Amino acid sequence: MVVPSAMAQAIPLPRPAPKARDGAPVVAAPNAAKPTASTTPAPVTTAATTPPNPVIPDPRNRAPASIFTTFDDKQRAQAAKISSYLSSLLNLSGSFVQVGPDGSRSTGSFFIQKPGKVRFEYDPPSKIAIVADGSSVIVRDTKLATQDLYPLSQTPLRFLLSDKIDLMKDTNVVGVTADDMFVSVTIEEKQPLVGTSRLMLMLGAKDNQLKQWTITDPQGYDTTVAIYNLDTVRKIDPSQFKIDYAIDQYRNVQ
Repeated sequence: MVVPSAMAQAIPLPRPAPKARDGAPVVAAPNAAKPTASTTPAPVTTAATTPPNPVIPDPRNRAPASIFTTFDDKQRAQAAKISSYLSSLLNLSGSFVQVGPDGSRSTGSFFIQKPGKVRFEYDPPSKIAIVADGSSVIVRDTKLATQDLYPLSQTPLRFLLSDKIDLMKDTNVVGVTADDMFVSVTIEEKQPLVGTSRLMLMLGAKDNQLKQWTITDPQGYDTTVAIYNLDTVRKIDPSQFKIDYAIDQYRNVQ
């Protein structure tokens, strides 16, 4: 898909950087901050069962990072509303449509259990599955019989997997925008050994439910994931997030 290598799949969580590039993968991790956002009841399910058409952000419209970035009261209220929604989610499962940096598309199912646990299963012909157990994440390729092990801390999506979060206090928000369809918040993170990555979360303007996210890796490549058929009631089997650290095919990627 993205590059002709074992990790050529453009995967949403985590999305390892192609082998030809330096730097750590964009993966999921729990949030280490101590947020203070209040919570609101989570929605039960969504009625959407038709695969959505992901909205691909225009790189030219990315808000430049600045230590002097300010937000008005409306933007702060929008960010607070998103924080409350994210904090209210305990379990989330559904389906996804992913668009990789080269425009390739893939589909599958995902399962999230906060804090820090996630599983992504890709539909055939993909042989890749991703599992995060709250401290580490593996990218399992059954075709190649390999499992790459990554530190869970190197991912902007840990903010999505945090138990509680206040975006304005616990993250570096560089943009808050809204239109008739979406309310979006963009988080930027700089890591000395990895580089700068961004996470854009997009929620429905009318139902305030998560619709999609876009991860921009340190090389500037975007991967967009649109989710649908969401369920916040279904109890997820904890074994879905189990990682067997004894498997000898693991390749540690630090």
